[in-house]
Amino acid sequence: MNRRVACQAEPNRRVSRREFLVTGLKLGALTGGAGFIVPAAWAALTFDAETPLIAAPKDPAAWPEFRRRLAAWRQQRRQQLNYADTLYRRPEFTWASRCFACCFLMLGDEIAYDARRGRCRVGEFLAHGAREFGGYDAVVLWHAYPRLGFDERNQFDFYRDLPGGLPGLRRVAGELQARGTRVFIDYNPWDRGTRRESQGDLDALVEIVRVTGADGIFLDTLDRGAGELRPKLDAARPGVVLESEIALPLDGVHDHHLSWAQWFADSAAPGVLRNKWFERRHLQHQIKRWHHDHTGELHTAWMNGSGMMIWENVFGSWVGWSARDRSLLRAMLPIQRHFAGLFQGEGWTPLVPTAQPALYASAWEGGDLRLWTLVNRSEQTVHGPLLPVPDQPARFFDLIAGREVQPALRNGAAVLTGSIAPRGLGGFVALPAGRRLEAGFRSLLRGQQALARRARQDAAFPARTTVLEPPPPGKKHARVPDDAFELPAASFTMTVEFRSRECGFYDSCGAQAFNGEGLHQPRIFTRPVTIARAAMDLTPVTNIQFAEFLRASHYRPRHPENFLRHWSGGAPPPGQEEHPVVYVDLEDARAYARWAGKRLPTEEEWQYAAAGPGHTRFPWGDEMRTGVCNPGGGGTTPVRAFPAGRSALGGYDFCGNVWHWTESERTDGRTRFCVLKGGSWYRAAGSDWYADGGPLPCRWAAKFLLVWPGLDRCATIGFRCVTELTAG
Repeated sequence: MNRRVACQAEPNRRVSRREFLVTGLKLGALTGGAGFIVPAAWAALTFDAETPLIAAPKDPAAWPEFRRRLAAWRQQRRQQLNYADTLYRRPEFTWASRCFACCFLMLGDEIAYDARRGRCRVGEFLAHGAREFGGYDAVVLWHAYPRLGFDERNQFDFYRDLPGGLPGLRRVAGELQARGTRVFIDYNPWDRGTRRESQGDLDALVEIVRVTGADGIFLDTLDRGAGELRPKLDAARPGVVLESEIALPLDGVHDHHLSWAQWFADSAAPGVLRNKWFERRHLQHQIKRWHHDHTGELHTAWMNGSGMMIWENVFGSWVGWSARDRSLLRAMLPIQRHFAGLFQGEGWTPLVPTAQPALYASAWEGGDLRLWTLVNRSEQTVHGPLLPVPDQPARFFDLIAGREVQPALRNGAAVLTGSIAPRGLGGFVALPAGRRLEAGFRSLLRGQQALARRARQDAAFPARTTVLEPPPPGKKHARVPDDAFELPAASFTMTVEFRSRECGFYDSCGAQAFNGEGLHQPRIFTRPVTIARAAMDLTPVTNIQFAEFLRASHYRPRHPENFLRHWSGGAPPPGQEEHPVVYVDLEDARAYARWAGKRLPTEEEWQYAAAGPGHTRFPWGDEMRTGVCNPGGGGTTPVRAFPAGRSALGGYDFCGNVWHWTESERTDGRTRFCVLKGGSWYRAAGSDWYADGGPLPCRWAAKFLLVWPGLDRCATIGFRCVTELTAG
């Protein structure tokens, strides 16, 4: 069975993310997460230079012929494509070939945004990146998925609705750039079912780039950008690069300076990145985002002089890097940055001889420099002779340890000796014997010594605990209010249904629960639940009720963006006084509840109130019917418009009109989220990647990532309240 990852897309074909999630997870199962295939599986493979990662032969005796064929293939393909490197030679693009470390940042990640204080934390974010990973050369500011589809806002609206709008995003980008970090925005070509722009997607995208000053575009689910995108970008802002998610075809290398190397399957002897070999200045970011072991990706990057994608908060699921993997990347990056010219030059020789069977090396030459990158593929420390070196006057330096070393003579040949940890990296450089060490190189050595002292071999997954914020205590009442129904005390087994999405479920470590084969499929969770006696409002809070709250309390949100966006002149839309209030975030809803002497219902209370003691699938019974709830498509309806849809306990409008906030806020210190219930009138169509909409069963739950008020306030989310009662 040929187990190479089928990651190469046909030219201009958009590939669903599911194909790549499933492929990557299957690869992880085959490889034990290490990221390369067992040697026996590769023994019979023939040379195939058209795969995204060209597998290397197992036998060292075959390496010279492998290199010869690589060189011949490169020359032939460049001639066939009439390859021109014009864009790589333009000075405004040269930064891209040095972009070794790119961070995929979820906007709203608590490491970069302080929700309590309402401020971006650019300095703290970059300091964390420098401390843990060795610093970022670029960051992808990811914004929309998995939130797209909860209302009609499109991907461009999500950038506009960030703190401060596009000018605010420009300030954040400027602060990142001032500290040496380039900025990517992303493009989601599958977003066709939300609100449409007055101009085409490409023009809207270019306008976002122009206004924000972004340096690049990450092309989600694409193997390349449209042909007209490059000239549009050049006209708007010089030096903006394109980076594809799917394996970039060779004929796209000339105008795409970067590409992902996502779930590329490597051979036991490290293979060669096709695009990097073809164009040495093309930089690829290795990524297996659901894996807990990144040594395979790090090995590929180190042996190919290429880069890494650092991504721990995967759409709201925590997939943190181990201490060992962070240590390896911290050791790599200063060397790659210092010798960037070598890694993008013509003097690359893959798979040069080493002195150990589990040890592999690439050589890099330029001018009077010679550098070797080594990887230990075994699970044991490699110790003793490591690398044969030319027997000529030179000074040798161990770049990982940051110290000068002397070759030893073994059987009359010069050999560098030392030790490389299990799954670890090695690096050596030879300088002319009489050369004076430059200040920058001496600084590199000192820095590497410090990094070596703090290096760790702990490969354990750094799990996070998701904490549920307790509901605020409310004033207890002796009787059920007139506008409410009794929610009796109850103990029961609660069944909750999620759609399997990359944001995960209740647990922070969503990757452990995520199953690529079941992506977009329902997932069922059960847990024992006990609720105390309470009273729940008969209906969701309406526009007119919220208007009374504002008059009486003089409430004004700290961040007013999109607050009651559908109102006009401080009043509800005429004729919608009895519609549920929307464009309120979780804090707005809590403020109303406090004013009313109530609180928001917990998820458990909401579901029991909707499904009743019989735990019916819908408030009115177990089957979907017409005429019992808002069917969708036309906006909100009055909260008492469908009396036939009342729940067994007497509540109106639990299903299909608006999603309901619940008192279910959770955080793992990186991602805040809340569970929504009920579905809404809006349903985005055309892609499985959109959030669910329309009427949904009582047990259905949606994990809603909390970003900031301007984004969290939606046309489709309202709330109802609970009054705490004394026992009796």
